[in-house]
Amino acid sequence: MRRSSGGLARDLRLAKLERLVEAHGALPLPDAAQLLEVSAMTIRRDLAMPGAPLACIGAQVMRFPSAAAAIAGARYDLDAERDQHAANKRLACRRAAELVRAGDSIFIDCGTTMPHLAEALPPGIALDVICYSLNVATIVSRRPNTQLMLLGGLYHAASATFCCDEALDYLKRLGVDKAFISAGGVHPERGASCSNFNEVPIKKAAIATAAESILVVDESKLGRLKPAFFASARTFSRIIVGGSPARTWRSRFRPGTLDIATRAPPRPVTAADSARTRR
Repeated sequence: MRRSSGGLARDLRLAKLERLVEAHGALPLPDAAQLLEVSAMTIRRDLAMPGAPLACIGAQVMRFPSAAAAIAGARYDLDAERDQHAANKRLACRRAAELVRAGDSIFIDCGTTMPHLAEALPPGIALDVICYSLNVATIVSRRPNTQLMLLGGLYHAASATFCCDEALDYLKRLGVDKAFISAGGVHPERGASCSNFNEVPIKKAAIATAAESILVVDESKLGRLKPAFFASARTFSRIIVGGSPARTWRSRFRPGTLDIATRAPPRPVTAADSARTRR
């Protein structure tokens, strides 16, 4: 089967990049773009494609620390993570949703935890919601009285997110009351981390922009470390944890930081409930 001219050009660029990295080590992204006579976005797009032998991490083009296939298997996969610890993720998100007030401007992070927060937002109230993940945007777009701001850019299928420099600049200009942040791991000394390096700039920008930042995780994330660090534990006004973590964790975090959600809050009484009671 013949390759398209675009596919052939990409293969040639990657081959040249591999030779450069092999000879000189990690390359700054602007230098790599200049050497290949293309834009930095073109290189980011090339390296985001499945099977790419190199990665762009922290604006540096570098080889994965082991064979590409092995790393691909170790990468975060949205579908594989979706059903892990789902009940505890819902607990954490329902607790987080209790903090949302009418008129708030909120940022909702990506991952498999945050769709539960999007679903748990108080119904009917006016909100401004900023997000960069397709799964969160799909849920929020169905809400009435809600202004949705979806950050755009290059699509990353592994986490169903978008990101580009222009999106970062846009996010930094927004007013955000509360940023609800997810993590693949949170450690009392080493802080919050995730699996995908492309998420780090957005997370950091949201935290810097928001008046209050809240970490939302299930109990399995406590004590875990992921490759991409993005914030210390002290960055967050509270860390909401769904589940029943060991009591020893409370003493290892700053007093009053951990908010443990061990059961769902009472469901509000609806008109249907009242009608059934009258019968």
